Order: sequence, then structure tokens, then C-alpha cells
Amino acid sequence: MKIRVVIAVFLALTIDGMDLQMLALALPSLVDSLHISQMEAGALGSYTLLGMAVGGILAGWLADRLGRVRVIYWSVVVFSIMTALIGLSTSYWQVALLRFISGFGLGSVYCVGNVLGAEYVPTRIRNTILGILQAGWSFGYVCAALLSTYFLPTYGWRSLFIFAIIPGVITLLLFHGIKDPQSWIEARNTISISGDKKNEFFKLWKSSNLRWVFILWSITSITLQFGYYGANTWLPSYLNKDLGINLKSMSWYIAATYACMIVGKVVTGFLSDFIGRRFMWVFVCLLTAIGIPIIMLIGTPANIIYLFLVFGVLYGAPYAINATYLSESFPTALRGTAVSTTYNIGRIGAVISPFFIGYIATGHSITIGLSILGISYAICGLIPGFFIREKIFDPQKTEVS
Repeated sequence: MKIRVVIAVFLALTIDGMDLQMLALALPSLVDSLHISQMEAGALGSYTLLGMAVGGILAGWLADRLGRVRVIYWSVVVFSIMTALIGLSTSYWQVALLRFISGFGLGSVYCVGNVLGAEYVPTRIRNTILGILQAGWSFGYVCAALLSTYFLPTYGWRSLFIFAIIPGVITLLLFHGIKDPQSWIEARNTISISGDKKNEFFKLWKSSNLRWVFILWSITSITLQFGYYGANTWLPSYLNKDLGINLKSMSWYIAATYACMIVGKVVTGFLSDFIGRRFMWVFVCLLTAIGIPIIMLIGTPANIIYLFLVFGVLYGAPYAINATYLSESFPTALRGTAVSTTYNIGRIGAVISPFFIGYIATGHSITIGLSILGISYAICGLIPGFFIREKIFDPQKTEVS
């Protein structure tokens, strides 16, 4: 069952990442097709992330109440259908609305999927396995980029979104019959026996220790997602608009970048099980903070393919640790609520960042906007480094509060 859970979550995160990346890859074509401005284009990414924030918080709470597997299943249904419908849209606001709704499912799968994985995997290899699961998200980016090399030039941006329904159906079939982890079942039984019907948000905020960790992780999530989603949304446009790379070559460059991100996540996750979550977190965040502005400022059409290989290893590496470090910071009965809420409060940074870079791009260039993201990665690394200890709780045990 554990192996099947890992495979199912990996595939769910793969199509989650694939669906999310489709917008970034299709954005240059969509701008021309629907005649929208750079600011409106950046806003599409923000609408997606806003939907992910709302849906992710709700899903985390429901996962504590109804179970991890059920929430993931219906989340895949939502974002697969909504993403496919984008391919039939004829106006900017139709795309914006569907992207917002699809965000509900996208945000749910990421947070609850990682919690499910953490609760099935033992501590000694947890970060290695969750690093691999995070690589599934990047693998989805690679799949989207490779698909775009065929679909975008041949059939246009609509076909890319319509294709999303196929991997969604495959994922739903794989999740059929998977049970929730024993730690969650025991935690729910304990709550039922005690008759404690207090809301999970109330319990989380009532405990001074949990409240402090919750606040720190929320701030960390804002800075992490400001950096990550700003880069993720605008990298294709940076290649196409600032460096003059054509659409087909752009897709191959992005695919190579995310392939290196897979390597970076797996290696980082493995090292974190031996060296420690906190040390590796600080190390990769600060390394990324230094690397991003250097790569952006020295990039040229001739060298960017090589620089992006390094970029891919760097900017996704913190995510290899985030899911484990965060899941081990909260008890089982509140884990879904706490992890999803802290992470999705971080969507504040994710929503602002595409607008921010769009604003900078309007007055200066996308290159300058992306370079500034190094600051957010530095802050992201230092907060847990100074204030959040690792392995506070074991996700395979049943601490209720």
C-alpha cells in the first residue's frame, strides 16, 4: 500500500505541476490571441494562485475532518475539468474565471498530497521520498514543456489545456481503493471518543507553541512563493520577450530547466535525511538568493541554456524540504489544517509576485523583475534557520494536540 500511495501522489503532483505550468507556457500565445496586456497576463497567474489559496485552506481543513484521500480525489476532478474548459474559452475573463476555479483543485492536491505522503513514510527516509514526490511536480513541468513543443506550434494554445483531462482520469483510477493513513484514523477515533468538537483552526491558535510555529511558517511561505511563482510565471516570457528565443526553443529550454529541478529536489531531499532539514533549508535558500540575480543579469541567447540548468537545480530545491519540514511541525489531528493554511497564506506572495514583475517589466524589463526575487529567497531561508526546529512531531504517530 505504501508504494502505491507514493506512486499515486507522485502522479497527482505531476499533473498538478503540468496543469499549473501550462498557463506559463501558453502565456505568450494567449497574449497575442486574446489581445491582452502584460499586466493582464500577469494577473492570470495571480487569479490561479488566489484560487489555490482559498481551495488549499478549505481542503486542508476537510482533510482533517473527512480524510486525505477523499479530498485529493475530488480536487483532481475539479482542476482537470476546469483546465480542459480553458481550451474552449473565447475571452480573457472566461480564462480568468476558469483558472481561478481550477486553482481550488491545484492548491488542494499539493498540500494534502504531501501530508498524505508524510503520514505514510517513516522518518528515516521521509525527506528522500517527499523530495521525490516534489520532483513529480517538476516532472509535470517537464511534461507540459515537452507537450507544448508539439501542441503550441501545431495546434495552438487551446489544445494544450484540453489535453489535461487525460492524465486526470488516469490519476483518479490509481487513487481508487487507497485508504487513509493509520495515524489519521487513530487521531479521528481519539477525537470521537473524547467528544472534542472544537474547530481545528481554534485548536491551532489556542496553543501558544503551535501558534508561534504557524505564524513563522506563514511568513516563510509568503517569501518562498513570492520568489518561486514570480520566476515560474515569467520565465517563458523572459526567454521569448527579453532574449528573443522562439516558442519551440523556449519550450525545450524550459523542459531542460525543470529536468534539472527534478535532480535538485531528489538530491536535496536525500541529503536532508542525513544532514538535517534545517541546515539544508538555509543552505539551498541562500544559494538560490545569490544565484538568481547573477543568472538573470549575465544571461544571453548564447549562454542561457547552460545557465538555466543551474537555475533549475537552485530555485526548486527549497521545495524538496518544505513539505517534510512543515508536516513535521504540527500534530496529526491538525496537520492538514495547519500545513494547508500556512502554505496557502503564502499565496499572498505568489499572487503579488506576478503583478510585481509585470509592473517592473512595463517600466524596465522582465530581467530586472526576476533578479529582485533573490531577496525573497534570502528571507525565506533565514526565518526557519533561526526560529523553527526540525522534527517537532512524527507524522506516523497520533498526537491529537
